[in-house]
Amino acid sequence: MDKTYDSPQAAVDDIGDGASLAVGGFGLCGNPMDLITALHDKGVTGLSVVSNNCGVDDWGLGILLADKRIAKMTSSYVGENKEFARQFLSGELEVELTPQGTLAEKLRAGGCGIAAFFTPAGVGTQVADGGLPQKYHPDGSVAKASEPKETREISGTTYVLEESITTDFGLVHALKGDTQGNLVFDRSARNFNPLAAMAGRVTIAQVEELVQPGELDPDEIHLPGVYVQRVVAVGKNIEKRIEKLTVQKKGA
Repeated sequence: MDKTYDSPQAAVDDIGDGASLAVGGFGLCGNPMDLITALHDKGVTGLSVVSNNCGVDDWGLGILLADKRIAKMTSSYVGENKEFARQFLSGELEVELTPQGTLAEKLRAGGCGIAAFFTPAGVGTQVADGGLPQKYHPDGSVAKASEPKETREISGTTYVLEESITTDFGLVHALKGDTQGNLVFDRSARNFNPLAAMAGRVTIAQVEELVQPGELDPDEIHLPGVYVQRVVAVGKNIEKRIEKLTVQKKGA
């Protein structure tokens, strides 16, 4: 089955206002920028986005956030985006902060058809007990807080019940992919991209290199095509930013 689309614009054409998205990327590594840009240009708004982070002020999901296209963000790390903090604290953005490992498992479980799971992460904190602010009023008071979650003691250890995540669409970036949607990710881009792909009911993958079925060694495939519905080739000549550049003088 050929799952290729001619352009990022064609691949995201049916994503409408209010859609939920699982978006790959780890920091600025592995962000599906061509798909994000196409979605931004389309003008959709009211999005509910699940991603490890929300990019930075002018890159990644940050370009959607800057134009107030995102209504709710579910993330584990948001510290590199000043506009994110401003919108959250001013009551313009709903935020569900989730421990990083828990977020990863919620996406994976959603893709595997697992409704919920028990984890020790967050026990004894507002993650489990509730009361974690998710949205503020403009005056700074809490408009919405998290609800308490079920806890259970198993073999002497207390765990909290976390529900899995599925979304309308998944947007991911891969190093290589074939026309049937089998994907290979590059290094750190493998952290959240496969999980976001699994969680999306309709997953769109932008790939740097598109190959024919059989050209990928089965042992190098990180995500089977059963999780991917659309593939678009974006080429290798794409901008890849570094979140924080750390250098030293030559010879130091």
